[in-house]
Amino acid sequence: MNPVCFIIGGCRSGKSGYALECATRMPGLRKLFVATCRPADDEMRTRVHRHQQHRSQAWQTLEVPLALAETLQAQELHQDVILVDCLTLWVSNLMEKSGAKAHDHRVEQQIEKLAARLEAVRCPVFVVSNEIGAGIVPQNGLARRYRDLVGLANQRVAAVAGRVVWTVAGIPVPVKGDLP
Repeated sequence: MNPVCFIIGGCRSGKSGYALECATRMPGLRKLFVATCRPADDEMRTRVHRHQQHRSQAWQTLEVPLALAETLQAQELHQDVILVDCLTLWVSNLMEKSGAKAHDHRVEQQIEKLAARLEAVRCPVFVVSNEIGAGIVPQNGLARRYRDLVGLANQRVAAVAGRVVWTVAGIPVPVKGDLP
């Protein structure tokens, strides 16, 4: 079975905490947290700090806003477990970098590159993402593009993952495979 566990849920559903709990229980001392967030304001910096406080000193952290597939390839043989948090911010970073709508294909290429890397990964990887497509249709084009690209990323990662877990109100619900 593919060693990727994809943990998805709504905002504040407990997905990051659950992913950290599962990844921390994995055997081995080499634990890598891959953070995709680029904190741009005080509120986001506070969120990042709160997440950092929940991780023990055993965790090494890499801030990777864009080169996710490349980082996994470079790190997978040197780690006992990798936790990526989160795909939602990663897609946002890719969209910001690619700019105009005509460049969505660049984001899609990065999503495919990540899915291919996760399909072949050699160590356990926990990937966290938000399910943002379950609400209303956004009113503006940029928000709809973002929702669509995050939905594509979530589908591609879920397709290659050995396990998929949906978190609801702090409760993990297995979608594909058993709970880790």
